[in-house]
Amino acid sequence: MFRIGLTGGIAAGKSVALARLAERGAVTIDYDVLSREAVAPGSVGLDEIVEAFGPQVLAADGTLDRQALAAVVFADEAARERLNAVVHPEVRRLAAEREAAAAAADPRAVVVHDIPLLVETGDPARFHLVVVVHAPAELRARRLAERGLSPEEAAARIAAQADDDARLAAADVTLDGTGSADALREQVDALWEKVRTEVDQESEGDA
Repeated sequence: MFRIGLTGGIAAGKSVALARLAERGAVTIDYDVLSREAVAPGSVGLDEIVEAFGPQVLAADGTLDRQALAAVVFADEAARERLNAVVHPEVRRLAAEREAAAAAADPRAVVVHDIPLLVETGDPARFHLVVVVHAPAELRARRLAERGLSPEEAAARIAAQADDDARLAAADVTLDGTGSADALREQVDALWEKVRTEVDQESEGDA
């Protein structure tokens, strides 16, 4: 099994890269999806969040009101750390389960962990390859504005993540997210060919 850690700043193009890797045959583990599972109704994670932040972060139907929670944590580093201490251990457990299942199904699987906060909270050394989709903060802010966020909301979300230098320093491979989606997919295709070649060579060596 070949393990890739994929990350990138918000609105850098990471979702495009992840989708293309899945199309090429990678097993993808989306930590945003896992973070929602970790705080689903009835979960220990949701109970702990309500205990930490109060019932105002619950919607009327008992689910987590993500907008209300975001309003608290994006502006408060200590609150964000409290939230991370609840969610991240459960997300790691769920990710490990999915990776183990992928390896059992195919020992030559390429497993991509899509981790928005890999640099901030993850352990890049756990991966054979750390891939960063990069676009400057100014461009990402414009993209967020096009999605309907105010300049203040965009700035808060960008500031809540690692800065560009920290992400780039952790990268084994950097994909350029400044161009079109097709241009990014072409970069992913080239990376995929290299990864599959390496996996195939290792498999032959183990045979």
